Amino acid sequence: MATTEEKTELVETLKGPRYYRVQISGYGGESAYMSISKEAHDFWQPICEEHGDSDLVEYMNCDELEECSFENIDEVPVEAQFLNDVDDDNYKRPWYESHTEFEHSYGAEYGSAYLSVEEVESEEYSAKNINEVMYNKDINELNDKVLEETDNEVEVLEMGCCEEHDGYVAQLYSSEKGCFFDGVIETVGEFDPKKLKIYTTEFLNGEDTITSIEYDGVEVENNGGDTNGKGYYASVWLN
Repeated sequence: MATTEEKTELVETLKGPRYYRVQISGYGGESAYMSISKEAHDFWQPICEEHGDSDLVEYMNCDELEECSFENIDEVPVEAQFLNDVDDDNYKRPWYESHTEFEHSYGAEYGSAYLSVEEVESEEYSAKNINEVMYNKDINELNDKVLEETDNEVEVLEMGCCEEHDGYVAQLYSSEKGCFFDGVIETVGEFDPKKLKIYTTEFLNGEDTITSIEYDGVEVENNGGDTNGKGYYASVWLN
């Protein structure tokens, strides 16, 4: 004879698919990591150490070197123009499309990220909200709650690291605030936090960025977010 729990599950199954919109909001940003020469590092590092990163940010953000407005330097020597691609007529590439880029990240920083889940009528972007499941839930708190409820057998968070990279590195970081992830889960029955898995990656700057989300073992597609830029930060170092 079926148990009460089995009967409830059967009823939920007969209801057909249900849809839940999952959003991750908070602070985070976009980063590009690129290999540079020792000469480029040796030019930019003391400038950043003495004056801050404003001139490096300016160099990495302006479309053409002639358009840059520097505060503390008069010019950038050829050996320090690491965004210029000598194999493409010395074209100065945008920081987010560098020819020497080896790592790129975008997403919310998990320590300042919040999860919202609402049931919606369909998987369409403009689907009507039916029920609010949770709003701006701290991800660490959610993880702790799930751990407690499952006797430490289930974790919402799975944290990893990017691959190691040796050599001289330049990074530009676009700091942003807003919604970084917006996806829809199609499932049977009610949303179950224990089936949620949030993956993070620790990148070279030490920031743990939310990189993907799964529900019941299936990756949730990110349909895009809506963020506002808060500023740019740049640095160079020997890794």
